[in-house]
Amino acid sequence: MKAVFVLFDSLNRHVLAPYGGKRVPTPNFTRLAERTAMFDRHYVGSLPCMPARRDLQTGRLGFLHRSWGPLEPFDNSFPELLHRAGSYSHLVTDHFHYFEDGGATYHTRYDSYDFIRGQEGDPWKAMVQPPWERLRQMYHERQFSPSARDKFRHNIVNREFIKDENEFPSVRCFAAGLEFLEQNRTADHWLLQIETFDPHEPFTAPERFREAFRTGWNGPVRDWPRYGRVDELPEECEELRANYYAVIALCDFLIGQLLDYFDAHDLWRETALVVTTDHGFLLGEHDFWAKNRMNMYEEIVHIPLFLHDPRRPGRAGTRRSALTQTIDLAPTFLDLFGRPLPRCRGTPSCRCSAPIVRCGAAHCSAISAVRST
Repeated sequence: MKAVFVLFDSLNRHVLAPYGGKRVPTPNFTRLAERTAMFDRHYVGSLPCMPARRDLQTGRLGFLHRSWGPLEPFDNSFPELLHRAGSYSHLVTDHFHYFEDGGATYHTRYDSYDFIRGQEGDPWKAMVQPPWERLRQMYHERQFSPSARDKFRHNIVNREFIKDENEFPSVRCFAAGLEFLEQNRTADHWLLQIETFDPHEPFTAPERFREAFRTGWNGPVRDWPRYGRVDELPEECEELRANYYAVIALCDFLIGQLLDYFDAHDLWRETALVVTTDHGFLLGEHDFWAKNRMNMYEEIVHIPLFLHDPRRPGRAGTRRSALTQTIDLAPTFLDLFGRPLPRCRGTPSCRCSAPIVRCGAAHCSAISAVRST
């Protein structure tokens, strides 16, 4: 088995054409839906970024006992389980949280990984004395800061070095994923995870993707909404939303490049493809921006999922009504590669015999027993 797993961040289900979205043309997501089973009742688990990825890798809900943080020594991880079974895994990502304190130990579970720099507050480019007078005029006051180690400062400096389309992190991320496919598509027993931070804020896209969403905004760069209640004027809200739509258009283009590669090399015959996100993002609905600071509204928790299983080609273009969640992805990848789910052995903290991905115990140390076998 071979598999490609595409993980976007903050990809709103209701914006995509196959899920009924009309504001942004997404023809390549429509192509994707025609080639895959599309899930209508797929939901988040733990939130936000790293808690969601812990759910995804382990198949267990982490919010029951812990918020943001690394994988624990007692955690299973599907790429590590695949490694132990003889299958190779590679992560290519521009999601810098993997490489921060609190995000560590996720990327190390893959056999190899490629980190693309420059997204959001990634402390990437070094500029001791930026031209603050020019930059202060360029950026809205709510996304400007000259303070050392501030995420806004890092973002402003990074963007001084990201001008051409091929320099954007998500574009480079997919290019690196296609490079992996070019080098390894004829091999067997591998999983490639292409993970981009887009369309996470700030909503920064190459110029050509912004053309269709011009709002007439004449103010400074405004593409980074704060987390909280909407208090901006209508024209400012429209500019923020328009920049999100531009990044969605970029994501559609990038998934199209991957689909073109699948078509050109007929990877559909023997390569699985899974495309999803970690959570949605409020763009003014319910009078809120973003996530975390409000109730878990449908726009945040109801997320897209597309799955192509080469063992079941007849499911292409179908819609699935089964209730699924982020924790179902780890057992799905294990199933694709024919690997059984590790099971609890019975410990002081967990007496069940269910598959570990269904175990509700907060610290099920039985996983260490599974690893030792």
